[in-house]
Amino acid sequence: MTHSPLPRRLAAVLAAAAAVTALGACAPIVVGGAMVGSALMVTDRRTSGAQVEDQAIELKGVNRAREIVGDRGHINITSYNRQVLLTGEVPSDADKAAIEQNVARIENVRSIVNELGVMGASSLTSRSNDTILTSKVKASFVDAKDIFANAFKVVTERGTVYLMGRVTEREATRAADLTRSIAGVQKVVRVFEILTEAELADLQPKPAPK
Repeated sequence: MTHSPLPRRLAAVLAAAAAVTALGACAPIVVGGAMVGSALMVTDRRTSGAQVEDQAIELKGVNRAREIVGDRGHINITSYNRQVLLTGEVPSDADKAAIEQNVARIENVRSIVNELGVMGASSLTSRSNDTILTSKVKASFVDAKDIFANAFKVVTERGTVYLMGRVTEREATRAADLTRSIAGVQKVVRVFEILTEAELADLQPKPAPK
């Protein structure tokens, strides 16, 4: 049986994802992380201040979650424009509530979306599959051409894909439809901050005066 090669863009994204997985294989608590200082900061729809605050929220959240569950759970903490998404697995409802309460007290946090599952920690195989799904979703956004891929943050947990970002309803619907079309995606959860088309237009770079 012959296998057709992966599209070059998807292969590159998967390779990067595999490297991240290898580096983080021993860490049960994961930071969502903005790439502060990179070229992505320039094209991000958040202000540079919000991007820095998001990274600080994630790092503080990791420390607080670790104090509560230690190595008894697997927790992902992702902050986008100060809205925090909690995903992963914890041993009890009390742990789930305690993590939410402690993260909510972090400076600059606007809101919490608590999607922590009360169950045993997912396997490394499950997490690797989630990483691949995230990569495929991101690649589909790049290939689509009619949405701005960098406007979206993608988090996958046990086959459920969470979509974050500051987007219009049109962009949100298109991204969700693209995500649902990918094999292996069990569910799509929208965690968007919805902008009007006028608000989006205000965020676009203005041409330099002649």
